[in-house]
Amino acid sequence: MNMKQTFANSLIIFSLTTVLFAACSSAEKPEVATEEKKAEGANVVDLSQEQFKTANIQYSAVEEKNLSSVIRASGEIEAPPQQLVTVSSPYGGIVRQIPLLEGKFVSQGQVVAILENPEFIQLQQDYLDYKSQLSYLKEELDRQQELAKENVNAKKTFQKANSDYNSMVARVQGLRSKLQLINIDPEKVGSGNLSSRTNIYSPVSGYVTKVKVNVGKYVNANEALGEIADTRELHVELTVFEKDVPKIKAGQKVRFILNNETKERLAEISLIGREISTDRTVRVHCRLVKEDRDLLPGLFLKGIIETGIATTTALPDKAIVQAAGKSYIFIASGEKKEDEEKKRVGADRSETEEKHIVFKRIEITTGVSENGYTEVILPEGFPRNSKVVVNGAYDLLSKMNNVEEEE
Repeated sequence: MNMKQTFANSLIIFSLTTVLFAACSSAEKPEVATEEKKAEGANVVDLSQEQFKTANIQYSAVEEKNLSSVIRASGEIEAPPQQLVTVSSPYGGIVRQIPLLEGKFVSQGQVVAILENPEFIQLQQDYLDYKSQLSYLKEELDRQQELAKENVNAKKTFQKANSDYNSMVARVQGLRSKLQLINIDPEKVGSGNLSSRTNIYSPVSGYVTKVKVNVGKYVNANEALGEIADTRELHVELTVFEKDVPKIKAGQKVRFILNNETKERLAEISLIGREISTDRTVRVHCRLVKEDRDLLPGLFLKGIIETGIATTTALPDKAIVQAAGKSYIFIASGEKKEDEEKKRVGADRSETEEKHIVFKRIEITTGVSENGYTEVILPEGFPRNSKVVVNGAYDLLSKMNNVEEEE
């Protein structure tokens, strides 16, 4: 095969390859264009002149509005350490009564448990014994003092009597304090009035949050019997992301809603944590503006921190529609003639032409809402001079859904 033939064969192969590639490209392009057109058509709806009037379609442009700038955060209701009380006893014993139930309200000074321990009897016996000895030592001290005045006894004897008396005073005072710790009144302790039981009283008024013992159980000294929360000083603790911390400060208002509730409550930031956790968040403590007895420690909530006023792009609330968990607006996209549609299905073109107004659905992201306006974050490249539907948007969405169902 000579060189001319080789070159001719190569040229033929190249030409065939080019033709095949062009054919494949021309075959693929219509498919891609069809998919794009189909996707675009899914977000387009049109109304006839009559439908346009019936829906009372009205337009407006995207506006710049001064809206409250807010930070959204989650959190929970908590009781400050000084308001969450653990009920315990400085002495161990067997639980004989425990009239506590979680969620029950108890008043300060109310009996919340009764403990029994034979050591309580021993403490009372020692107290009575020492108290009796104290009376004798007092008389002995007075006698030695009189003798010392008359120089009848040695000074050393008087000092010994004084020392014994002061030592016994300390013992009696110590036992009095021990009896008071277990809520036994020393003044009521008599030789025939000794008890092996002691009452445990609630140190605060509040709601029982935990009960950790039952009747018949032995508890050690200082072991927790239960917990009581004083709900008068509950506060809101929010978890705020690191990036939002510079925007917040003490005194800012917080609106919060408990999970599964719609009632809005108010709080005020009182303290901002100084430690960033491993998940890059900071704890923010907020004081309730008004006491609420319905709140309990541990309730989860969603909060909104009002950080001030900011200028942002906004639209009237009624311009924004919701569908499948997303937010949309509609903009006027032009007009088309009815006979063009009829020509596609073979209709008689001699019929009177009717103009249809076309609308395009645009997905957006919403922000804070205030005074009938909502902050909107528009997609990149959105024409700011677009005519946005501010009345009749839900009518357009309804028609779009109906068309999709028919198709």
